[in-house]
Amino acid sequence: MSDPFVESNIIIHLLTADDLYKQARAAELFQQVESGMLILEAPDTVIADAVYVLASPRLDRMSRAEVQELLTPLVSLPGYRVRNKRVVLRALSIYGTSQADFSDAMIVAAMEQSGSDSVYSYDRDFERFAGIRRVEP
Repeated sequence: MSDPFVESNIIIHLLTADDLYKQARAAELFQQVESGMLILEAPDTVIADAVYVLASPRLDRMSRAEVQELLTPLVSLPGYRVRNKRVVLRALSIYGTSQADFSDAMIVAAMEQSGSDSVYSYDRDFERFAGIRRVEP
């Protein structure tokens, strides 16, 4: 039997106080993960979705640094198996300390991990990153 997956709305309820009942239930779930009683899985898109919602003007519009500070310890839990975990953690760091959107931060983090130094893009924001060469097709 495989481990259960978790969707971004659980993470969002865990990290916000918009519904105290759901927040408490999500906290119980992740306490099981932290204690080693449960393993949860998630694709990296779950974290990307959580970043976008937490930083959204529809909610409290958390700062980039707040989003990074809240998600990094969660993603770092050994029992929380996020696909591309190292890339996601590095992307959270980039996102929290730059003006890059999270998808660009994921690309930069993946490039760093793979050793690539060039990206095909019309987005000039990539030029802000040292060691990355933006190329237009």
